Amino acid sequence: MANSKALFKRGFTVVLLLIAMLTVQHAVAAENPTAVIHTNKGDIHVEFFAEQAPLSVENFINYANSGFYDGTIFHRVISHFMIQGGGFTPEMEKKPTGEPILNEASNGLSNTRGTIAMARTSDPHSATSQFFINVQDNMNLDYTGQAGPGGWGYAVFGRVTSGMEVVDDIRFAQTTKVGPFADVPVEPVIIEHVEVEGG
Repeated sequence: MANSKALFKRGFTVVLLLIAMLTVQHAVAAENPTAVIHTNKGDIHVEFFAEQAPLSVENFINYANSGFYDGTIFHRVISHFMIQGGGFTPEMEKKPTGEPILNEASNGLSNTRGTIAMARTSDPHSATSQFFINVQDNMNLDYTGQAGPGGWGYAVFGRVTSGMEVVDDIRFAQTTKVGPFADVPVEPVIIEHVEVEGG
């Protein structure tokens, strides 16, 4: 009888510990800022990984809160790769941005389907306002640590939590070439507003 009571207490303690751990994990996850990217195709909900990519998350949120993204477009859409936006007007005029940020691609996050990452030039530390959403697993964009620009990778800083159907709708948009720019949607995909919900 005594052994049964001891086993019960031990089992109860283990259950309480598991509940406590899950509660802590939920609380940590709840601290991540989120945003809704309102587009003319629908809403895309995003959760940001503030702990792993603090500079990229702060950068995106600052642009969003300033209204910078309002009226910009997804200007580069490749159905088997990603959708990129946050830097051009529907007339394909590039908006002036702030200073570039350091590349945080070495944070251990991977460019899997549904993640959001910072776009950049061949300079690893050139990301400003533009971002992209991976429409498939693109591990070739991950940080490798190897010498050269390719080894730096592209910094993942969040993930789509709902609205991937909107992303998939955008990815299959008919595209064309506009001046020097390829893969531009024929019908502009407009970012109407980015609403930050936390952080």
